[in-house]
Amino acid sequence: MYLDQLWGGISGFVIGIGLSAACGFRVILPFLGLSLAAFYGFVEPSPGFQWMGTWPAVVAFATAAVLEIGAYYVPWMDNLLDAAATPLAVAAGTIITASLMTDVSPFIKWSLALIAGGGVAGTVQASTALLRGVSTLSTGGTANILLATAEVLASTLTTFLALLLPPLAFLLAASLIVWGFLRLRRRRNG
Repeated sequence: MYLDQLWGGISGFVIGIGLSAACGFRVILPFLGLSLAAFYGFVEPSPGFQWMGTWPAVVAFATAAVLEIGAYYVPWMDNLLDAAATPLAVAAGTIITASLMTDVSPFIKWSLALIAGGGVAGTVQASTALLRGVSTLSTGGTANILLATAEVLASTLTTFLALLLPPLAFLLAASLIVWGFLRLRRRRNG
């Protein structure tokens, strides 16, 4: 019994970290993936988050995801969205991780969700924002469309991995964090 509860908390945390990494690429797309997974019964959100598995939530997240993806293809809007997306990604990573952690005290749940989920999402988002800034400066923004496409694909792939192969997504998230820190450190030193 205790091991089942422990595994329930750990598996939700691992899935949440993978989805948080996906939030660093696109804020809403992982919520759509989680909503669909909850709607079809693949995951069980923690108490208070069951609404994510409802039909209205699926429709709302799908609409928001389409709008978010489309907005990144507007040349001047992509850099503007990156400025807003960084704090939103931290919040999204926190919420998405907390929504999957069951059988954990609220203090532990929200502390881990903020530090791990928010930290992963924020680091990935800061790295992609930095990359978009370099792309804008070096290509005048012409390569940003390719970058936007790569980010959508990365968010989609990471979302699928988080839901279907959580340990692999967790390792991917850890790799993204290391890559992001190295990139930010190199920029700060260079």
